[in-house]
Amino acid sequence: MATQVTVTATSNAQRGSSFLRIAIALQTLTIFLQAVSAGLLMTSSYGETLHSAGARVMYGATMLYLLAAVLAWKPGGSSPRPVLHASGFLVLASAQVVLGIAHVPSVHLPLGVLMFGLSVLALARR
Repeated sequence: MATQVTVTATSNAQRGSSFLRIAIALQTLTIFLQAVSAGLLMTSSYGETLHSAGARVMYGATMLYLLAAVLAWKPGGSSPRPVLHASGFLVLASAQVVLGIAHVPSVHLPLGVLMFGLSVLALARR
């Protein structure tokens, strides 16, 4: 019976870790696509629509990352550190949205670059 519980716990931890890895990869991809759509924003008429829609998708991916981190931590028994990282990303994503709506590119663009770098770093650590 104890062996079955250990195997189940290990299996749940692996699933949680895989979900977390996928969530980080999705977040990284959406942040990269935001950089691409920012370039289109400056050069085409449909760039603003694409960048605006991408912001919503990126924010959703960041919330998914937080959910995956919580699920990997609580039931899976993983470290709580990814929850702190994901929470930090959600704060940064919220700041990005506010700065984008306020049209403050002098902070919005460098913050986007920082977020992409941190997301790649988080992905490499997983």
